[in-house]
Amino acid sequence: MSLFTLSLLLLIISLGTYFQTLTGFGLAMIVIGLTSGFELTSMPFIATVVSLISLVNCAIALPRHIHHIDWRIANTTLLGIVPSSIVGVVLLNFLNVQAASILEFLLGLIIVYSGISFALSPKQRSQESSLKSFFGIGFISGLCGGLFGMPGPPVIFHMYRQPMEIVVIRNMLLLMFSCTAFTRTFYEVITAGLPKDTLITSALAIPCVALVTLLAQRFPPPISPITMRRITFISLVLIGLGLMAGSLKAIFAFF
Repeated sequence: MSLFTLSLLLLIISLGTYFQTLTGFGLAMIVIGLTSGFELTSMPFIATVVSLISLVNCAIALPRHIHHIDWRIANTTLLGIVPSSIVGVVLLNFLNVQAASILEFLLGLIIVYSGISFALSPKQRSQESSLKSFFGIGFISGLCGGLFGMPGPPVIFHMYRQPMEIVVIRNMLLLMFSCTAFTRTFYEVITAGLPKDTLITSALAIPCVALVTLLAQRFPPPISPITMRRITFISLVLIGLGLMAGSLKAIFAFF
């Protein structure tokens, strides 16, 4: 990896860390979306790096707010997330070899879905959803986390529709993402190990993640969270559409 590529990757990671610290989500979607769009690295490589740095972000941002978590809902959702994360990693290894273009299209589709959902600011439910729905959403999110290192869209959409305080939602999302990242990383370690390049890149990114997390908590921007989310997800919609267009060209070229 060249010095320019590494510098750009660290800048993207810092941007994703900043948004995730403020909103509870965004790190994986921003980092994987931008790096894939710019073709900086391979999908499996950046997905593993994101999992490792997500653990650092959550380890710094979460401890002081652990009391805001609704453990009944969090545990139920994690029961779906953890096993399906492993299934997603297995599918990633298969799809990346057999159909990289299809994998890229799926990634773009998930980003576009997420962006449109939150740019339109969905209404909150009047009553809390059933525990079965949290388990189901957790399972789907785990698959996304294993496949793309990006469990966010399904569980974010579901959580932000619940009649909960934003601080509760934000910290539950951080907990779930950290558990997904740990599961994915642990599975890779015991089955294949982590490549040297992945470890080096993650080690270089950790100081950036730690510093940006602390700064975002201490100096939040002078704009409303709703405005920030809209800006973020409109950008993600454009990124996702670009990924889908590029992958469709490759798929049609194959046929």
